[in-house]
Amino acid sequence: VRAFIDSFLKGKLKPKLKSQIPPKKQGLGTTVVGNTFDKLVLDKSKDVLIEFYAPWCGHCKTLAPVWEELAAAFADKEVVVGKFDATANHTDESIQGFPTLIFYDGEGEQETYQGERTLEALTAFLESKF
Repeated sequence: VRAFIDSFLKGKLKPKLKSQIPPKKQGLGTTVVGNTFDKLVLDKSKDVLIEFYAPWCGHCKTLAPVWEELAAAFADKEVVVGKFDATANHTDESIQGFPTLIFYDGEGEQETYQGERTLEALTAFLESKF
């Protein structure tokens, strides 16, 4: 207990944030978890479109196959298409509903996507960013 208190008083404690274990192998799209969010999403060397979802959400379940097709279509492009279970991982983002789609550009700006949830509309949105 003394070591814990000493660490606290010296400002050396790090917060324990909610995070799933990062996947060892990525499938279609990039799975982002709480511990990898800054590294994968806020990395200014790339653009990222990420879906903040809840596994129980009907709209998220409907979007899932479209999201996989989008990830496959952009797999060889300079953009990351990712997904983030916002019920199992900590984020500082203010997520008000599911799914929430946010584009992070390589310059630190972000834009919440408000368009249709179709492959065509999402593809056009991403292509407009290049």
